[in-house]
Amino acid sequence: MARLAVFASGRGSNFVAIADHLKAKTSHTLEFLLCDKPGAAVMERARERGVTSYLVPYKGRTREAAEAEMLIHVSRHKVDIIALAGFMKLFTPFFLKGFQGDIINIHPALLPKYPGTHGIEESYRSADTELGISIMKIDAGCDTGPLILQKSFTREGSESLEQIEEKIHALEHTWYPIVLVRLLDEMDSRRKPE
Repeated sequence: MARLAVFASGRGSNFVAIADHLKAKTSHTLEFLLCDKPGAAVMERARERGVTSYLVPYKGRTREAAEAEMLIHVSRHKVDIIALAGFMKLFTPFFLKGFQGDIINIHPALLPKYPGTHGIEESYRSADTELGISIMKIDAGCDTGPLILQKSFTREGSESLEQIEEKIHALEHTWYPIVLVRLLDEMDSRRKPE
């Protein structure tokens, strides 16, 4: 059994997909949700599912102070993998060196195109016929880490931004939990004696 933590900042739709998939399909544990935004809807999604949650805001202190608190939670829960699910902060080298496991992120565009916080809108405004998602291990850059998986669909050309968002979120909610479970399974199998 491997341990996952989810870091999120917003509504929590990817958190819900991950939490529900883990509970239904695996013996891995979702140790906690960590949120940096007071009042974010994802905190209520965690409460509804009985998942421990921590609020660790950045406001009024240094990034390293917030990250030090995050590392305390990660260490106490013996987390193997952190999944970022709409967590809108970049980590400093302090955090990246302090956590020894993998940190996985999902991005709503086909990287390396359209990195950053407006991936859906930028890909929607483009002339690209293929739109989709990218799942990656994070590094010190913004959406620059090694890719694990990309999934796409062919746009029809007449969709609204809202319709494109729905298609992208459907891909995220299907594939992100699958990738995370695969990584947790691999972590678990490496720990078992041969």
